[in-house]
Amino acid sequence: MNISTILDMAAEAFGDRVAVVSGEQRLSYAQLREHALSAAAYLRASGAGYLALLDVASPATPVAIFAAAYAGVPYVPLNYRLTAPELNALVARVAPAVLVTNAEYRQLLTPHDGMQLIDRDAFMALPIAGDEVAQPDEDPRAVAVQLFTSGTTGQPKAAILRHENLMSYIVGTVEFAAADEADAIVVTVPPYHIAGISAVLSSTYACRRMVQLPNFDPRAWLQAMRSENVSNAFLVPTMLGRIVEHLDASGEAPALPALRALAYGGGKMPLATIERAMQLFPQVGFTNAYGLTETSSTIAVLGPDDHRAAAASDDPRVRRRLSSVGRAAAVEIEIRDDEGRVLGAEDAGMVYVRGPQVSGEYQSLGSQLDADGWFPTKDRGYLDADGYLFLDGRADDVIVRGGENISPGEIEDVLLAHPAVADVACVAIPDAQWGEAVAAAVVLHADGVASVAELQELVRARLRSSRVPQAVVFRDALPYNETGKILRRVIRQELATQVAAAAA
Repeated sequence: MNISTILDMAAEAFGDRVAVVSGEQRLSYAQLREHALSAAAYLRASGAGYLALLDVASPATPVAIFAAAYAGVPYVPLNYRLTAPELNALVARVAPAVLVTNAEYRQLLTPHDGMQLIDRDAFMALPIAGDEVAQPDEDPRAVAVQLFTSGTTGQPKAAILRHENLMSYIVGTVEFAAADEADAIVVTVPPYHIAGISAVLSSTYACRRMVQLPNFDPRAWLQAMRSENVSNAFLVPTMLGRIVEHLDASGEAPALPALRALAYGGGKMPLATIERAMQLFPQVGFTNAYGLTETSSTIAVLGPDDHRAAAASDDPRVRRRLSSVGRAAAVEIEIRDDEGRVLGAEDAGMVYVRGPQVSGEYQSLGSQLDADGWFPTKDRGYLDADGYLFLDGRADDVIVRGGENISPGEIEDVLLAHPAVADVACVAIPDAQWGEAVAAAVVLHADGVASVAELQELVRARLRSSRVPQAVVFRDALPYNETGKILRRVIRQELATQVAAAAA
């Protein structure tokens, strides 16, 4: 089944219902389908093999997703935060392509024969095409989306998501037409992130109104939530943190009576942030959604009942679930050691996942699934006895001290328990004796006070001495990308340089 079927069903069932709100622009589901068909006709006539998008969120985003599906070519959203050389290198990898952009990002691109540029406004004003265009490739194995990874450790990989992967995810997690006409979701994640794509697909299948924010700001988010009476939202942890900080600092009342469900994901959620958010929005059902690009989005969920039960429990085993990402959703999850052996409850290792929505495939590299269909996520973690998944960070983030594997997450959790600590990241730095040592970059609250020795003693008291940070560096803020993932590579480089300079 082709993902364009999702839009066909929504337009047929609720054609007059508002699908997209972007500033003053509004499109119904019938109009969204009309624009997608027009763009598909243009795309087919162009002879391009890809439809790329270099832009912030706008009505052109869902149009491009479905137009590519109707035309039978992959949709490739590009990261508009990349440099000009990085962008041009990616564009060259998808030629021949039609690329939808705007004047701001157009100037970053070097024209060449394999790229047909079209302005976003022109893309949305293409001549109306008939329903005869709506004859997409029905091969479920056809490529629907190609997403470039962040490339923090080398050249970006091109993750492949096929129609069958995305449809399996949508049908397995969303009920068709489940949304009431008044329901709406604010979309704040960028178009080039898997969460941005899944938001379009799942909202369309639910027939829910999508309210787009091109750029996140806590005040603009609150204003959009109120003006559109938004019922649902998805945020990355750093966004929710900024909203909580804004409300606490300003004394402004949350005043979001329509909000019923708030999902978050894309990075580690500080325990203090989610606890405060639940206090500020007691009527809201919170959901932690853990997923990856290669798995077509969410594979584990900590639902509203889990949040409430954990927050209200005096049992530490239940209480700690607020720090988990929940239980498997429509997939299977295993934890394995370095030799591939399946581990039991509470034993940390590599997280593996299996299911129809899991692609685990990259262009040129091919499938990364093993013989039994399991995909190594490269995340480390463990399952408790009830199947709740706790993440320890990326496998590449593990600190190897004297042959002992140390998870930065366990040290960070201890440091975050200090009342003065607002944020922290632990990384490996070179050490002549042990190979690697632990270093911590710490951000204190505005009125927080803590010494290096105090933080080191806190870790020593709660964990083994090998976990004590050899170096603690205080910073005003930690570097995050736009989807809430901490940039440990940047921190490693900075701390290694600072520690080496101090030792010289």
